[in-house]
Amino acid sequence: MKDWDVLIYDTTLRDGTQGEQVSFSAEEKIKIAERLDDAGFHYIEGGWPGSNPKDIRFFNMAKEKVFKNARLTAFGSTIKPGTNPDECPNVQALLEAETPAVAIFGKSWDLHAEEILGISLDENLSIIHDTVKYMKSKGKEVIFDGEHFFDGYKNNPVYALKTIQTALSAGADMAVLCDTNGGTLTWELVEIIDEVTSSIPPESLGIHAHNDCGLAVANSLFAVNCGLKMVQGSVNGYGERCGNADLIPVIGNLCVKMKKRCLPGPSIRNLTKLSRYVSDIANTPPLKTRPFTGKSAFAHKGGVHVNAILKNPVAYEHTDPELVGNRRRVIVSDLAGRSNIQYKAREFGIDLGENEAVSGRVVQEIKKMEDRGYQFDAADGSLALLIKKAVGDFEEPFLLESFRVIDEKLKKDSFNSQATIKISVGKDHEITAAEGNGPVNALDNALRKALTKFYPKVNEMNLVDFKVRILEGAEGTAAKVRVLLESRDEEESWTTIGVSTNIIEASWHALVDSIQYKLSKEKNN
Repeated sequence: MKDWDVLIYDTTLRDGTQGEQVSFSAEEKIKIAERLDDAGFHYIEGGWPGSNPKDIRFFNMAKEKVFKNARLTAFGSTIKPGTNPDECPNVQALLEAETPAVAIFGKSWDLHAEEILGISLDENLSIIHDTVKYMKSKGKEVIFDGEHFFDGYKNNPVYALKTIQTALSAGADMAVLCDTNGGTLTWELVEIIDEVTSSIPPESLGIHAHNDCGLAVANSLFAVNCGLKMVQGSVNGYGERCGNADLIPVIGNLCVKMKKRCLPGPSIRNLTKLSRYVSDIANTPPLKTRPFTGKSAFAHKGGVHVNAILKNPVAYEHTDPELVGNRRRVIVSDLAGRSNIQYKAREFGIDLGENEAVSGRVVQEIKKMEDRGYQFDAADGSLALLIKKAVGDFEEPFLLESFRVIDEKLKKDSFNSQATIKISVGKDHEITAAEGNGPVNALDNALRKALTKFYPKVNEMNLVDFKVRILEGAEGTAAKVRVLLESRDEEESWTTIGVSTNIIEASWHALVDSIQYKLSKEKNN
């Protein structure tokens, strides 16, 4: 571990699961742990084996795994007052986890020792000492988490410091200063760390920051700047209340901005994939505005911005998105200029030629459509079609003659949707019908069925997401709706849009754009 400037300690699988709506099965924890190990994280806190059967099962499963880079860590508390380590169930559960490292948390705030635990300050020091010493006697690497350290230091600096010194004197390999309530302001944190490191070597210390004031990442970075060796946090900032320090921007800043060696170089380029992978497992939508790895982190919408990044991306980007595995995106909206259209056309592989009037026409059409409720920043498929139509690079693959959708409630809990559709392809006409588990699904099935005869490639695509948004809530059920359809084939995914006061018509427009995008892509190939 001496080869690294900063040690990354991940607590996604323990502290992260204390956040609302975040829960992992033991099997999911194993998958995430393997990804973290592949990324080169130094410590992976797998859970608290003394608190629940799921974490015990995780550690039993982990015994069959080989971790190449990370030291798997079991988390637990100091011994119960009046108990010796040999008899403490929590301590014995840590040993049974058979991890190379253990994290022990103890009270560093005199309020917690006296009012919460109901013990004397001296007894609190004794249980810290005895727990750490016992774990070291069992051959464990011991990380001591000084819970509520910063609040404790503000209230009683001599005692808070003594808890850290006690753990280190008992053999702890690392003592972590915890801002458990997340209320410490950054300049307070720096002042306290400066005072602590006047008597304790900073390379023996770590930081564990919570985000209740929105400062967890900043506090973690400042702690490293003060010389602290370890940063604890979770992927995507999951955790109790407002969460832990988000290791994604922490690592991004440490590696890219501060030039600290904390992960292998190739791992940084997979930071975006790691963030989204954990988000998928947690079944929580990825935060688009997450620094470094969010979908919007390097997205540009204003025409002035786009015009500038076409000349030099540094004009409006703090770093190269590819360094963290992300990519630049240009969004087209009613704020767009010709530069936006030119950029997107190149991205779609569309030749606008030398005539700038084409870009101007597209911009004006987009502004008109956005005034009607369309929004192209999330509908690249529909935007590509609009540009192709503007440059004359699109032929309608089919025309709608008519369609009918019937919804029928059959039994108490049964509902049936049927769609009949008539289309024309050139001089040919096709009439088909299909059922579905909803009107849009039935319409989709009927349209595909009608088109398969002419365009077999439509069977290679499928719908993966369907979103509806009310645009004018004051109109109630008569309001306009915006429908976004996400479709996918083996190569890529794309999103299309439809807007109408009729949800079926809006869905139809989005559905047609989706299929037309697929067919136009195949034609170009």
